[in-house]
Amino acid sequence: MPRADLEIHPEALLEAEAGVAWYLERSRGAAEHFLAELERAIDLILEAPDRWPPYLRDTRRYVMYKFPYSVIYRASDTLVSIYALAHAKRRPGYWKNRLAQGGLDV
Repeated sequence: MPRADLEIHPEALLEAEAGVAWYLERSRGAAEHFLAELERAIDLILEAPDRWPPYLRDTRRYVMYKFPYSVIYRASDTLVSIYALAHAKRRPGYWKNRLAQGGLDV
């Protein structure tokens, strides 16, 4: 099956940028590892989006291995939509209002 297209909610992009910036303040290496792990997560999700378990409101969640973040997404046969890069210590489900919003960035 061909890989699905990817779209990322603008606030999820901001969360990724904030994560990179936070790690960069502490260590360039940590920031590079964080970004590599995020890219790996996205690649794995695109390869097999149904591999990760159902989560809240018809989403799925990929829990990053070395960092306290989860990638929250929905998938169809042709499209993966990432709605949040949710930090484990942030209020659960804060991103739910994004599911009804249109205009995700590709």
